[in-house]
Amino acid sequence: MAFMKRDLELQLNHWKSSKRRKPLILRGARQVGKTHLLKAFGKAQFTDLAYFNFEEDPRLEEFFEGKLDPLAIIKKLSIYRGAPIHHDRTLIVLDEIQSSSLAITSLKYFSENASQYPLIAAGSLLGIKLAGAKSFPVGKVDFLNLYPLTFFEFLVALGKQDLRQYLEDLKEPTPIPAPFHEDLIDLLRTYFFVGGMPEAVETYRAAEDLGEVRRIQNGILKSYLLDFSKYAPPTEVIKITQIWNAIPSQLAKENKKFIFSAIAKSARAREYESAIQWLCDAELILKVARVEVPRFPLGGYADLSAFKVYFLDVGLLGALSHLSAKMILHGDALFTEFKGALNENFVSQELTTHLEQALFYWKSASEAEVDFLIEYEGAVIPLEVKSGVSAHSKSLKEYQKRFNPSLSVRISPLNLERQSGLLNCPPYLIRVLLKSLLA
Repeated sequence: MAFMKRDLELQLNHWKSSKRRKPLILRGARQVGKTHLLKAFGKAQFTDLAYFNFEEDPRLEEFFEGKLDPLAIIKKLSIYRGAPIHHDRTLIVLDEIQSSSLAITSLKYFSENASQYPLIAAGSLLGIKLAGAKSFPVGKVDFLNLYPLTFFEFLVALGKQDLRQYLEDLKEPTPIPAPFHEDLIDLLRTYFFVGGMPEAVETYRAAEDLGEVRRIQNGILKSYLLDFSKYAPPTEVIKITQIWNAIPSQLAKENKKFIFSAIAKSARAREYESAIQWLCDAELILKVARVEVPRFPLGGYADLSAFKVYFLDVGLLGALSHLSAKMILHGDALFTEFKGALNENFVSQELTTHLEQALFYWKSASEAEVDFLIEYEGAVIPLEVKSGVSAHSKSLKEYQKRFNPSLSVRISPLNLERQSGLLNCPPYLIRVLLKSLLA
């Protein structure tokens, strides 16, 4: 599946050729394909791959005890794997490194004293480990984030590279030919069911068996529940599970602000803050905070006590919500059922993957609400997500009246079109929107 992460592979190649290369940390939720990607990268770009997994082999941590001398560590690892590690042709991969605090700390010394050795560390729950790390090598490592497959990567997985390239080459907001637009909306429906988890995508690509896709998604969800019990603080496990199970019902509301009393009548925000943060650090959910005054930078005007929560993957959201294939794939259910939650979750995924910046939303005291605000070249761009084909955007018009943005974006199933300061963008074009259409 690594071939579908074309953009990330370009970044990995850039890291490899950098003259000031530091150890690299690849972050991402469990089962988004980190191990597969790194093994494929090592095989394609290096003569040799020295792969070590701290979760599968806890004894590895013993090689990092005592003085953290990277050359001594490399010598021990060479003996342990039964083959030398060469600085000019071996890629060292330390997988599930969150299981070893000593190995994380050693990255500082690899950066300072053994930078000639290409080294990549990865971990499924690394965000949680780093959030509480006291000796993290700040400034001594580079980071890359791996997310579920985007819609464009999904197109490549289905053998539709030409269609992706056609969309990538768009420079002007002119309508997409109707046959392409209709096919892309159908493919978007399929993506909403399958999502971007690599195993689910590969299963669909191989056999188009939606029942098997759902079985895999349910298995992934069960593995996350096991992670809660295995890795979360015992006092937080119940709260984390409650929040996780409540997200579909929270997103089903017209007002998608996360309401703690919906979990339990007596629930209070301060009691669940650490549980929410655990899920964020595990990269399983995305928090989108509210702002009332959309000024740059948005983070300086955010109300962190009011936020919406989205899933890491729209397919997993559908699985946890028990949405059937018929509901998602046929008719207008994609844009009408579940009150647009799938559509908004998809948009949050695409924006997060392609922008890699915090997202925000705007809401006024009079209940007008714009779903997302993004920072783009020093400006704040409002994006309203419309579930149906109606061009009516009451909240967006209210926002325009108050703040007079140079450009507003409506994400809807309507075709690509720009009228004055309003750009209508189909959901499948968010990548292109951020790449060229906002210019």
